[in-house]
Amino acid sequence: MINFLSYGCIVIGIFFWFWGTSHLLSDRSVLFKLHSLSVSDTLGSMIIIIGLLLKIPKQWPFLILALICLALWNTMLGYVLAYCSTKRSKYDG
Repeated sequence: MINFLSYGCIVIGIFFWFWGTSHLLSDRSVLFKLHSLSVSDTLGSMIIIIGLLLKIPKQWPFLILALICLALWNTMLGYVLAYCSTKRSKYDG
C-alpha cells in the first residue's frame, strides 16, 4: 500500500511538471508563463518529495529540508514574478 501511494505521488508530481511546461507554448506573456511554470514545478516537486518520503522514510531529515527549501524559495520567486508583472508599481520612480 505504501509503494502504491509513493508511486502515485511521484506520477502526480511528474504530471504537474509537464502541465506547467505546457503553458510555455501558449500566447500569454512571458511573466505569466514563468509564474505558471514555477507554481506547477513547485507543487510537482513537493508531491514527488512526499512520494520519496513514503518510499524511503529513513531519509526524512533531508527530504523535509528539501520540502522547506522548495516552499520558501519558490514562493519568493513567485512573488518576484508577480511584482515584475505589474505594469508600474508605486515604488518605481
